[in-house]
Amino acid sequence: MNSQQPIFTEKARCQDCYKCVRGCPVKAIRVVDDSAAVIAERCVYCGNCVNVCPVGAKKVRDDLSRAKLLLRRKDRVIASLAPSFVSDFPGVDPAHMIHALKELGFWGVSETALGAQEVSAACADLLAEGEAGAYLSTACPTVVELVKRYHLDQVPLLTPLLSPLLAHCRLLQKHYGEDVGIVFIGPCISKKLEADHRPDLLDVVITFADLRRWFEERDLDPRIEIPQPDDHFVPEAAWDGGLYPADGGMNQGIAHRCSTKDVKYMAFSGIHYLQDAMEGLQGREVPQKLFLELLACEGGCVNGPQTCGSRGTALKWLQVMDHARIEPPAVKETGELARLELERELTPAPVASFIHSPEEIRQALHRLGKFTPEDELNCGGCGYDNCHGLAEALLEDRAEPNMCVSYMRKLAMNKANALIRSMPAGVVIVNHELMVVECNRRFAETLGGQTPMIYDAKPGMEGADMAKLAPEMRPIFAKALESDIPALRKDVRVDDRLLRLTVFSVEPGHIVGGVLQDITEPAVQREQIIQKAQEVIRKNVTTVQQIAYLLGENAAETEMILDSLSNSSRLVPSPFGGPAPDDEARRGR
Repeated sequence: MNSQQPIFTEKARCQDCYKCVRGCPVKAIRVVDDSAAVIAERCVYCGNCVNVCPVGAKKVRDDLSRAKLLLRRKDRVIASLAPSFVSDFPGVDPAHMIHALKELGFWGVSETALGAQEVSAACADLLAEGEAGAYLSTACPTVVELVKRYHLDQVPLLTPLLSPLLAHCRLLQKHYGEDVGIVFIGPCISKKLEADHRPDLLDVVITFADLRRWFEERDLDPRIEIPQPDDHFVPEAAWDGGLYPADGGMNQGIAHRCSTKDVKYMAFSGIHYLQDAMEGLQGREVPQKLFLELLACEGGCVNGPQTCGSRGTALKWLQVMDHARIEPPAVKETGELARLELERELTPAPVASFIHSPEEIRQALHRLGKFTPEDELNCGGCGYDNCHGLAEALLEDRAEPNMCVSYMRKLAMNKANALIRSMPAGVVIVNHELMVVECNRRFAETLGGQTPMIYDAKPGMEGADMAKLAPEMRPIFAKALESDIPALRKDVRVDDRLLRLTVFSVEPGHIVGGVLQDITEPAVQREQIIQKAQEVIRKNVTTVQQIAYLLGENAAETEMILDSLSNSSRLVPSPFGGPAPDDEARRGR
């Protein structure tokens, strides 16, 4: 567990369900000792694994204590509030939210949307001056990580600009000095990665979930806070930057400012969808200017991984649209940040790639118990799309063979079958239709007749009817299926033999098991005689101990005599051909 990463696994809670593997779009999960850990160098921090984990084993790094510490250490700490707050805190208007945040100790509250507006202005200038080709937005840090790690040929297409959050931090530093503290509050996990990479601009990132917890700790409800006249956004309120949380919001902001009309705008959200959208976009081969707004979360930031998730996307978009001002204020140009440096260098950070030969894949599939194409079920139970995907992960030490459900099922069945076959007694498993599911050869031999021949022809005798195999025993199995008794024992006479059948429940009402033993066999009789003799001896020992206790005498000598009697009982010749209890033991019996 590496709790220093934005996302980590609480190993003790991980239940090896592999839902995180299934939900991860880049398979940045390593399963070791049945625990699924995030691979930091492969992760794009989309947060899917956090949301799909059924037991909460995937955790988001808690930076709330760092935010509180920053408030104590610095005189002026500003909250950079994501514009999607209006959809995550419905019914809380800006003035009430600002007042509640000030009650927590913030000096001021500013809209991250101000940075979004300046990014829109910079993108508009880039498009106006640039050549024909595709341009990919860099507003979403998860998208940036995705392209840098997995789509190296498209890194040159990324617009080399700061994200709206980092641009906002630079704006705040220009207005209030570089010593001002900045805490971002929003729905995004990957923003924590930005704080890790750029501590010179951004101090701490907390999520909307963290903010709710903070309000609860302080017994604050922003809906009932009474705002004051100075409870407004600093240095000013944003306008169309507030549309960034919704699909196409960034495109609207750029189109308002772009001086050229020959740009085509497209918006895609959801990692799988945007990867399909980027397919084939290489270099500057697109014959016209094409700007792609790319967001990792389906529906935009309003559906970020740390949102409340209690409202539909349409209602969330409506909240965002009502809050944002579409028309620009009077005489609003590109903004003060246009005089600042927004450019940044985006370099590839490729994940380790492996090329596996067909023979390596074949050997890995063999480790999974898959020797023919028919064995490859491609069920997805392991979290990978197909068996080849699991085999590749196995070769790269990101997976374990026991992740394969069909492999583990076969392994369990083989172990059970081996145990049944090796048991000295006859064993049979019967279903609710009184048909044989599995049995060992000893069971067939104990039944006698032609049953061993049937077993040899079809080992296990699956599907055989108990009514035909052993009609005397069928009622016992039927009673065991119908009753709640955990085990039934009955002696059944077959020809000149006495068979003892013990029937026990495997799945109540559905599957029962039976153990069959021929108690007329000499070896069984000898064992029964010994057991009965020892039982009598134990009773005698108990009686002697009680008498000795009452008389105040020591029964040690008596116990030694009885123990020797027990041992000698095994040495007396038996009429069945082996040792048997002596005459005194038989008389005692």
